[in-house]
Amino acid sequence: MSERYDVIIIGAGPAGLAAAIYTGRARLNTLVIEKAIPGGQILITDWIENYPGFPDGIAPFDLMDSFRRQAEKFGAKIVMDEVRAVRSDPANPGDWLVSSGTGEHGARSVILTMGANYRRLNLPREAELIGKGVSYCATCDGPFFRGLEVAVVGGGDTALQEAEYLTKFAKTVHLIHRRDKLRGTAILQERIFANTKIVIHWNSVIESLAGENQLSGVVLENLKTGEMAPLAVEGLFVSIGVDPASDLGRGLVEVNEWGEIVVNDKMATSAPGIFAAGDLIDATPHQVATAVGTGVHAAISANEYLSAF
Repeated sequence: MSERYDVIIIGAGPAGLAAAIYTGRARLNTLVIEKAIPGGQILITDWIENYPGFPDGIAPFDLMDSFRRQAEKFGAKIVMDEVRAVRSDPANPGDWLVSSGTGEHGARSVILTMGANYRRLNLPREAELIGKGVSYCATCDGPFFRGLEVAVVGGGDTALQEAEYLTKFAKTVHLIHRRDKLRGTAILQERIFANTKIVIHWNSVIESLAGENQLSGVVLENLKTGEMAPLAVEGLFVSIGVDPASDLGRGLVEVNEWGEIVVNDKMATSAPGIFAAGDLIDATPHQVATAVGTGVHAAISANEYLSAF
């Protein structure tokens, strides 16, 4: 078995790196395991304008690289590897074994920060246009589309909230929904119908995206008539749901009906010594600032937990 650690943090997005800063600074022997590159889902955005302390905004990579360097400054070890399982350590009751591609690591506590994945439309060139007109977060990117035509895909609460939010900036918001009625709560629907800046395209899906290096429009398909119609928009906000990256936690800790990991007011899960933070926990907005806050909270709670032994 590899080296034993006080804390193993699984995931190196904002929550995981913020947690590592605090556990490292608390002189806890910390290992952070990230299957991709440190930074997490936020790296798919083009610019961060709403993180405190950066009035002119900051590139996501620059912000996350600062997080990484600060965590390493306080002694956290960050490795690129994929965690395959977490299980109880039979040789050390109360401890955990984290299995990865490079072996098994012992841990007195674990913090789960694997994040979440935005559901995509799976259209050709969708991935290439992320940050070039295609977005999955109106709160993050809405202010970049002042005075422009934008579209929102979806019909649930989040889509309706994002459509209403975008009217603060956009000239027109085109709400594209595959059914003939919205799924969001009544009060949100009332606001959508009353907002003159919102145009609803019923029974419609996006068939393709237009634009080379920047989104210039979409082609809508009417599911009832089969008619294809171009729609000129410079922004497309996909709001069809988020999937928590909680597969590792299933069977290990309690998850809710949406697959989010359930935590208490100390970011503790149902398993002693295992904490969770960021986009994969229940009842938290998907924002960098809130991910950082919950990551810090989980780290402080893990330190308190370990101090009791």
